[in-house]
Amino acid sequence: MTKRFYTDQANIMRSDNYVTSDGETRMQPLLIVYANVPCRISQKALSTNSQTEAVNNIRYETKLFISPKIEIHQGDIISVIRGSSSKIYTAGEPFLYSTHQEVSLQRKERA
Repeated sequence: MTKRFYTDQANIMRSDNYVTSDGETRMQPLLIVYANVPCRISQKALSTNSQTEAVNNIRYETKLFISPKIEIHQGDIISVIRGSSSKIYTAGEPFLYSTHQEVSLQRKERA
């Protein structure tokens, strides 16, 4: 996929463990590791609606197309901006090609 198709922007965030000075392992807050990266999202599957009396869960899968130079880890949090809309996803395992990479994204929100 050529860069001219990258009409969206992504912010990739991740959280890592670190060891404190007293030897305790802790989780750091989410940090932005890449900001405003050109990308493209595409809906992979139609959304399913699992409404109950208390909550309406929205679950569907989206695919992210992005440069292979961007290091994405499974479990990264990715905020994608398309036009004036922004949605937050969790990254699956990336699949690399020489020209781009494809990443399965999961969005789990409540309506």
